[in-house]
Amino acid sequence: MIEFFTSTAMIAFLQVVMIDLVLAGDNAIVIGLAAAGLPKDQRTKAILAGIAAATILRIAFAGVTTQLLQIVGLLFAGGILLLWVCWKMWRELRTSHEAEQEATEALANADLNADGTIAGHAPRKTFRQAAVQILIADVSMSLDNVLAVAGAARDHPYVLVFGLILSIALMGIAANFIANLLQKHRWIAYVGLLIILYVAGEMVWRGVAEVQPAVGAILSAL
Repeated sequence: MIEFFTSTAMIAFLQVVMIDLVLAGDNAIVIGLAAAGLPKDQRTKAILAGIAAATILRIAFAGVTTQLLQIVGLLFAGGILLLWVCWKMWRELRTSHEAEQEATEALANADLNADGTIAGHAPRKTFRQAAVQILIADVSMSLDNVLAVAGAARDHPYVLVFGLILSIALMGIAANFIANLLQKHRWIAYVGLLIILYVAGEMVWRGVAEVQPAVGAILSAL
């Protein structure tokens, strides 16, 4: 337990908290965007189902991802995946304010911009279309979250366990609040993006160092 209070552990802890905040909020906004085009009664069901699915998927991925990262080559692959996540987040951060407003209104089920409607300008869609979009987003973003936490925590098991529990708790309990927080304070999302980018780069670097001996052994055997 003493290792939790070392400087490297505390840095990892702060990285994990920011990663969890940003990715939970990002996941919630994507769920809100997918559900915004539904009628009010279906919208609430879709959002609740999406948040529940994201919570369950984080629990499932947490159980296997840390073990999988011990396999040679998967640390490198995980880093590449997180680099793609960074690119995706960068694009999402530059989406129109109106689109995010629609998502936040759908999540809060409230007319936040006082235009007389709740997510009234979002493109209409069927429940099935929204459900498919939410499921794909949940699978992708839950894996991204667990990978990023595992990469940031590195050799600090207490930080890793805390990060995974926090990720699950934020998605299950405070997703709407975090999505609203990120919309009001964009700098938090950009700080989180930089941290994820750093973690991804470090995972790629460590992954290359891990793969090189194996590749060298294969080449020498040929």
